[in-house]
Amino acid sequence: MTEPFDLQAMLVQAQQMQQQLLDAQQAAAEETVEGTSGGGMVRVSATGAGEFTAVRIDPTVIDPAEADMLEDLILAALHDVATQVAELNQQRLGDLGLGLGGMLGGASDE
Repeated sequence: MTEPFDLQAMLVQAQQMQQQLLDAQQAAAEETVEGTSGGGMVRVSATGAGEFTAVRIDPTVIDPAEADMLEDLILAALHDVATQVAELNQQRLGDLGLGLGGMLGGASDE
């Protein structure tokens, strides 16, 4: 015979999962990742929340005649750091076992 459905227990579990999610997001937001391009000549730092915090450019790539190249390097570093932020957040959420199976109480999909 199956046990009766316990709505209260399900709500408590949902609140716990929500708190774990908020904690994971906060932990990721407190970390810093760095995107690079041009072999490290351009570096962009951002928090796990996606807030850009710094841009560093190797002085050897600053040439007024090659502004287009510098712009491309900065854009590439921004893309790199955005990818790393997404990976960091996915890792933090994955650590919670929030795959579909984890949310339904089954095995994680990892």
